[in-house]
Amino acid sequence: MESPGSIGLATSLCCFCVILSLTAMVINPVVASENCKFPAIFNFADSNSDTGGYAAAFSQPPWPYGMTFFGMPAGRFSDGRLMIDFIANTFGLPFLSAYLNSLGSNYTNGANFATAASTIRLPTSIIPAGGFSPFYLDLQYDQFVQFKSRTQQIRKRGGVYKDLMPKEEYFPKALYVFDIGQNDLGEGFFANMSIKEVNATVPDVINSFSTNVKRIYKLGARSFWIHNTGPIGCLPYIFTNFQPAERDSAGCSKPHNEVAQYFNYKLKEAVAQLRKDFPSAAITYVDVYSVKYSLFSHPNKYGFELPLVACCGYGGEYNYSNEAGCGSTITVNGSQIFVGSCDRPSVRVDWDGIHYTEAANKFVFDRISSGAFSEPPLPLKMACHRT
Repeated sequence: MESPGSIGLATSLCCFCVILSLTAMVINPVVASENCKFPAIFNFADSNSDTGGYAAAFSQPPWPYGMTFFGMPAGRFSDGRLMIDFIANTFGLPFLSAYLNSLGSNYTNGANFATAASTIRLPTSIIPAGGFSPFYLDLQYDQFVQFKSRTQQIRKRGGVYKDLMPKEEYFPKALYVFDIGQNDLGEGFFANMSIKEVNATVPDVINSFSTNVKRIYKLGARSFWIHNTGPIGCLPYIFTNFQPAERDSAGCSKPHNEVAQYFNYKLKEAVAQLRKDFPSAAITYVDVYSVKYSLFSHPNKYGFELPLVACCGYGGEYNYSNEAGCGSTITVNGSQIFVGSCDRPSVRVDWDGIHYTEAANKFVFDRISSGAFSEPPLPLKMACHRT
């Protein structure tokens, strides 16, 4: 039989443990938060997370695109999966169907409005006469508005199509992902604008971005996961077309990366203001730039090699030229040459001179999903929480 003293001691210890546990939950609200259960994802972006929009509207990226994971071209500008694919996997959701793809699509758990070459602002050089997608962010928003309305009309009709559309209650509970802006900078560079001139366009680009986030919020969105833009000056399509005035220690174009950093500075400011404007929303700013740059500055540390050299390409020091795109056939000295993949894309960073390999995408995703590069510092699984 226990003595009254030992019972009292045990009771005190129990109370102390409860108080300590509650204190920890107050100090660290993440401990008190549950993982989010997003039933759907809606993505607004460019080629970094296009899962078939460009392919449906224009042309499919040819083999060897898709070779690593899908074993065939799958509408993605990589050898395999993209960060948006890993995001969907995190929540047990299927890969997102492209909004523009009318064949074999299932929108039960969301939709992808991204297309390769998309910009935030209306581009001046549009496919097929130019190089950028007509589906800029304003149009992606318009597509979402139509999608939200028409899917519910289709569900009311019943039948087989009902099961291919998201439920109405999924929209306010969904995760809204943004990864767009790199092409706004690229358009300026390829229009022969100076670094200073491209910088001067950034505030207006960011203002357009904020306007669209506000509009989507007003349609009921509450959880936002916003990627900043990557180190554009580390990509062969930039430093082979523009002779950098200065290279950094990783071999990247320092002036072009400084434009990307300025874009990210203004984006971070804008996201902070959006949080003030919409205190009921969970808006997470994700520093993709820092993680991607680490692949160029310390590739060996993470098991990668030749980060500045395209895996799938042809020509020059960086295995890239505008005339010999990945998957094309070119004539060299009278012989036909297929522009194919390098031997080991699993240890390469750059896929085709513009986009990243699946291995690089997975590396970046693993780090940003932890919350270590987010503001507030919440992991992806808690992106429905404000703190």
